[in-house]
Amino acid sequence: MQDGIEKTQIRDLLGKDWLTHDGMWFYHAFHQCGIKKANELNKAAIKSLAPIEIDRMKKILGIVHEKFETFDGLVQFMLAALELTLPDSVFKNFHITPSAGNFIRWQWERSQCFAYKGMKQIGVIDGYRCGVMYRIECWLEALDVRYSMQPVIEGCLMHDQGVCEGQIQVFLTKEEVN
Repeated sequence: MQDGIEKTQIRDLLGKDWLTHDGMWFYHAFHQCGIKKANELNKAAIKSLAPIEIDRMKKILGIVHEKFETFDGLVQFMLAALELTLPDSVFKNFHITPSAGNFIRWQWERSQCFAYKGMKQIGVIDGYRCGVMYRIECWLEALDVRYSMQPVIEGCLMHDQGVCEGQIQVFLTKEEVN
């Protein structure tokens, strides 16, 4: 093994391998079951993974409380979790900006979403249902955070609209929902 491999290089390699595995899993599910079933299975896997993933993220980041009480705390956790999850080469293309009213604005650089590129490459982009932003929604649900996502994502925004961006309003208390 080469001496001097940095942790960031290892993390980037493992992240890219995970993304490649995820894409290849989708590709084979599509060929075996069709696009509708591949999307269903993908979302089911994401939903069942999210609570496990969130517990692991909280543990590694030293978060001991059950619920986030501040918007800033939640945003900082989400950013740290995304940075741990995504390879640097992918994370640099995804922007999250908190704003007034407990809004989290998100945007992928034009044509740089890894799922968009992968699904386009394997030829299923027309029928692909975004799993990336769904994963973030599942994270919020696993954190027991109420939210509203705009736009509601049905397919792939990058493919359908040429841009993948939107906002999530989070409600940390019951009063904020009403």
